[in-house]
Amino acid sequence: MRENHSMFYCNTSPLKCVYLMVYVSNIVITGNDIIRIGQLKKHLFNHFSTKDLGCLKYFLGIEVAQSRGVIISQRIYALDILEETGLTSCKPIYSSMDSNEKLMRNQGEIFSNLERYRRLVGKLIYLTITRPNLFCSAGVESIYAESSQ
Repeated sequence: MRENHSMFYCNTSPLKCVYLMVYVSNIVITGNDIIRIGQLKKHLFNHFSTKDLGCLKYFLGIEVAQSRGVIISQRIYALDILEETGLTSCKPIYSSMDSNEKLMRNQGEIFSNLERYRRLVGKLIYLTITRPNLFCSAGVESIYAESSQ
């Protein structure tokens, strides 16, 4: 499989750093060394056809809000999962999945298509970036997805 992402880190001084992340044709530059970030951008502009889109707002399904700090969210990503599964009208609750729950193939439409189920489990695992409370449930689901062959 071909790699389509990379991350580079530069520690410019004991308290300053710059990160450059590349995913396919998208680049994110961040850090706390404003001078080096400016130099890096200038270098990229001189050697490649690039443009600065300003502050990061959305990247790979993750929303980014910046004020005094950085807040990340996957709200839109989660809503897309609910829409794909037809669960947008369901009421939210804060509850962990029972790890002793026995999943059965005949429990719903999602289980009838194993490929679709696995894709949804992958999306649920990706959602744990900002929702670590879903990690146990995603793990149980992934075990079921692998054992259902």
